[in-house]
Amino acid sequence: MRTTLPVFFGIFIVMALSNTIVPILPFYDKSSIIQGAVYSAYFMGAFVCTLPAGILSDRYGRVPVIRIGLWVTVLAAFLLVVLTGPLLIIIARFIEGAGAGFVVAGSMSYVNSLPDHEKMSGYFMGLLNAGLVAGLVFAGWLASFTLNPAAGIIVFAILSLLPAVISFFIAETGVPEIPKDHNALIPLISEYRWLWYSSIVLIGITGVVTSLYPKFSGYSPDSVGIWIALMSCSTIIAVLVSSRLFLPPVITIRWCAFLMIIAVMISFYSPLGFALLGTLAGIVMICQMTFLSQVRHHQGTAMGLFSTTGYLGMTALPVMAGFIADSAGFFLAFCATALVAITVFLTIRSCECNLQTAN
Repeated sequence: MRTTLPVFFGIFIVMALSNTIVPILPFYDKSSIIQGAVYSAYFMGAFVCTLPAGILSDRYGRVPVIRIGLWVTVLAAFLLVVLTGPLLIIIARFIEGAGAGFVVAGSMSYVNSLPDHEKMSGYFMGLLNAGLVAGLVFAGWLASFTLNPAAGIIVFAILSLLPAVISFFIAETGVPEIPKDHNALIPLISEYRWLWYSSIVLIGITGVVTSLYPKFSGYSPDSVGIWIALMSCSTIIAVLVSSRLFLPPVITIRWCAFLMIIAVMISFYSPLGFALLGTLAGIVMICQMTFLSQVRHHQGTAMGLFSTTGYLGMTALPVMAGFIADSAGFFLAFCATALVAITVFLTIRSCECNLQTAN
């Protein structure tokens, strides 16, 4: 419990804070490119730091990594409160993402190393997405109610202090097994290459829709927050259910990729498509974590790679989609996003991972 509380509550607050900026993206700049950059800077920071954090958690333990991430998140949160201007906000978002990368890598390594990791990963991913919902809904509502676009950021910046303080009173709940071979990165990348690719694309697609929708829809911040929160609510239900079904990972990921093509296009015509996108993303993430749980001696590195590829997708795809939206229109941006999912459907079946090599 001493470790579980800050891990689960910490991921909730970190994710809530990360999404407080989404309903107010148009406040920072009218350009879809700048909005995509503000949104994606967070994921770039996480992308850069998550893998090193996973490797460090293998070597030095998970708690120090989680603790560093929580305090970097606190720093970034208060920077977001006081800074103005797109460039400074982009820098603060990058720092925030770096802190989140440490929290996610350490926490996922902890969760996926537990004997009942399937069930615990469902709880973990459920709270992660509950945080995303809380950040969206409350930030959008507070922005409209108080007429202060940063009101939601202020509230969750203060709340982020709690798990950071608690982190000083936790200890490792069992020393991670230190791998004898520290050079597992290249074999893991090679053997699991199509799984990493599926993470980049399928997780990145949710970021595309999230970043495009505030300007595309023209809705008020509170309405945008509610509609996008529908995606995370669907993900919460999906991860809690799928974590108990023991679905075959590769086959399930493949057909989820196919259904995402349909979900993206539904989202263009109706925000109800977010429910299907969220459901599919939740199933995909549980299947990916279940598959990677077999990498027992380098779990931190594996989870670092898993998070890194997801964040890479959330970094690159929204910027690319924003560029297409500004230059060719939103319809083509949605179509291009749907077409990318086809590549996962075609390649994931070729994922022939050699677990002996990876372990």
